[in-house]
Amino acid sequence: MSKFNPYDHLKIALNPDGTLTRHLKIPKIEAKPNAAPGDLVVTKDVTLNEENETWVRVFLPTKLPSNARLPIIIYYHHGGWVLLSAADANVHADCARMAIKIPAVVVSVNYRLAPESRLPAQYDDAMDAINWVKQQVANPKGEQWIRDCGDSARLYLYGCGNGANMAFFVSLKAFELQMGLAGIILNQPMFAGERRTKSEIELATDEIWPLPVLDLAWKLSLPKGVNRDHRYCNPIIEGPHMADMIRWLGRCLVIGFGEDPMIDRQQEFVTMLVKCGVPVEACFDDVGFHNIHLVDPRRAEVVLNIMREFMI
Repeated sequence: MSKFNPYDHLKIALNPDGTLTRHLKIPKIEAKPNAAPGDLVVTKDVTLNEENETWVRVFLPTKLPSNARLPIIIYYHHGGWVLLSAADANVHADCARMAIKIPAVVVSVNYRLAPESRLPAQYDDAMDAINWVKQQVANPKGEQWIRDCGDSARLYLYGCGNGANMAFFVSLKAFELQMGLAGIILNQPMFAGERRTKSEIELATDEIWPLPVLDLAWKLSLPKGVNRDHRYCNPIIEGPHMADMIRWLGRCLVIGFGEDPMIDRQQEFVTMLVKCGVPVEACFDDVGFHNIHLVDPRRAEVVLNIMREFMI
């Protein structure tokens, strides 16, 4: 029996210079700013930070309300810090679905990946996106879809997996700076720690995130020299973020599924938020695996309904 290799599971190879070769081939979808008959959404790509080679993909539904602006959702994609982009088909489809069904202006962030860029680089990119959206709203010459159609009073951060981790940590800074977030939506947030939880042990051979693969993702993304009890990975650990939560964190929605190896940590996270006085709503379903909403249209609709009820 061959030994399990987490690099092979992720279809990545570590190069001598510390970069990755990514062998995972996912179909890409090009932005389409001009609607054809029958199109329900239009999209465009805009540079976010030229030096860091980051960009955003903006989604706008073609059927707009006649007398109201749309909420704005800044979206941080999944991929365990090391994979995917805003142009990948499943990321694009998730954003398009939100833009159409909520409806909303969705800004999907193509942030830097690890290990070429380790944390907190991804948090910096996440903050760049918030600043960029704010600038478009305030600037008469700003990005038209956001400026003319978006409601800056209903600005939400949304992330799935490691993207939910990003939404949480960057929201602490955004709320501190009084950047006017209406709330954050954390879908199956990615957390870990040195201590193994019951769900991690019981679901150690999970098809999507087996425990050695989760460990590898954190090894490649955390700052060098720290372990999985660093606050970026394990927010349950005491640290400066605790005081920030008590002082700053606003409305928060956490979504999780019982067959996700990280479910115990997600529930511990909600308990911590409650103890810190954070206004949090938690929606946990015993049935469902990590990222089920990306492959099951019925679960996707459930997640959208939960989001819609949370958003004001």
